[in-house]
Amino acid sequence: MTGFPTGIMTAGEVREAADGRRFEVVDPATTQPIASVADGGLVEAAAAVDAAASALSTWSAASPRERSDILMRAFRGMRDDADRLAELIVSENGKALADAKAEVSYAAEFFRWFAEECVRGGGAFHESPGGGTRTIVTTRPVGVAALVTPWNFPAAMVTRKVAPALAAGCTVVLKPAAETPLTALTIAAILRESGVPDGVVNVVPTTNAPGVVEHWLSRPEVRALSFTGSTPVGRTLLEQAAKRVVNPSMELGGNAPFIVADDADIDAAVAGALVAKFRNGGQACTAANRFFVHDAVVEEFSAAFGAALAGLSVGHGLDPGTDVGPLVTETAAAGVRRLVEEAVAEGARVTHQASLPADLQGYFFPPTLLRDVSASSAVMRQEIFGPVAAITGWADDEELVRQVNDTEFGLAAYVYSRDLKRALRLAESLEAGMVGVNRGSVSDPAAPFGGFKQSGLGREGARMGLEEFQEVQYFSVDWS
Repeated sequence: MTGFPTGIMTAGEVREAADGRRFEVVDPATTQPIASVADGGLVEAAAAVDAAASALSTWSAASPRERSDILMRAFRGMRDDADRLAELIVSENGKALADAKAEVSYAAEFFRWFAEECVRGGGAFHESPGGGTRTIVTTRPVGVAALVTPWNFPAAMVTRKVAPALAAGCTVVLKPAAETPLTALTIAAILRESGVPDGVVNVVPTTNAPGVVEHWLSRPEVRALSFTGSTPVGRTLLEQAAKRVVNPSMELGGNAPFIVADDADIDAAVAGALVAKFRNGGQACTAANRFFVHDAVVEEFSAAFGAALAGLSVGHGLDPGTDVGPLVTETAAAGVRRLVEEAVAEGARVTHQASLPADLQGYFFPPTLLRDVSASSAVMRQEIFGPVAAITGWADDEELVRQVNDTEFGLAAYVYSRDLKRALRLAESLEAGMVGVNRGSVSDPAAPFGGFKQSGLGREGARMGLEEFQEVQYFSVDWS
């Protein structure tokens, strides 16, 4: 892969690190380096905030239509460059090409959605209850926003944060994951080509994420933090943000249940389960983690799902026909392997498993189906983040809900039932911010993405995604 930026992007320029340091980006399917990227440190972190702060007054004063037009050009730019972006995602992330193409399309939609949303004015005007005054409610950009994105969706997590921030009139400093910085840098280049002024979008790839982000949160110019990642890291960042009362938005871990009722359409449930579990090889915060299948249909569902799972093709994401690529690192693969081994030691059974070609060199783990899994097993209580499905049976609705909600997480959930009233009643009882009802996907730029409990704070996408980067202001006007 060639033709993408590999430097730190501040004030409209691509720069090297002050100390000349660089780090390698590795293809997880081959374990071979694909690029060397400038390794930003505190000097570059400070320069990024300086650039964003300098550009803020001009960008926030730009008209909504001007910002909208730039975001729409970025949407078209991503769409026109979709094939190259998808191949880049496969190379640094490992996911199958079909998954990468779908991600690019989804990611670009955030630019289009917020291009449309930022010209739809909000606010209010009304008479005060006591009379004599009028209240005018308006919004303004919060200021410089610090954005921290993960490796599992290197395009979509960037656009889901950058698009609403720019639409609101904020400038941004972005730290992409060290595993996948190339996609973020390429999207920043597309934004610049689309007319984003210098300093509005600044990107600092780094192997010193804690130091860079802590510096940003210490700066008075930074007024918002948007983070996607693990719950433990999110807690640490919340503590740091609290010191300066920085506006936080957090999309954290998940442990999504996939519920199949006794009246479910089994073919539809299996199709939905394949999407909910194996998109990006299970490396998604919304991935189905715990499968609760009614006793009356657990054998039928397990047989059909297992057969489909075992037929998935595992390999390099660019190889034709690949369904599931590698995990992102050897550490990730080892963690999934350990969870499966522990579950089996506790009595679970591996009933179906896809085959791994003998010539694979990367961080692969085969799609695996576990049966008879204990509710207390780590594979049911931890986020797997890999291509493993753990099935347990159920019979009573109340007991099901108790088990499903017995977790600190509450991001996504899935319910399958032919009885829509029953499905919605189950959905309403679940402590999850998003519930897919008879579908295996919940993500949509026009819908509020986020969770309950330890799965995060705030929402991304929809109108709420824009509001995360705005402050509310009102004027009390004498009307006597």
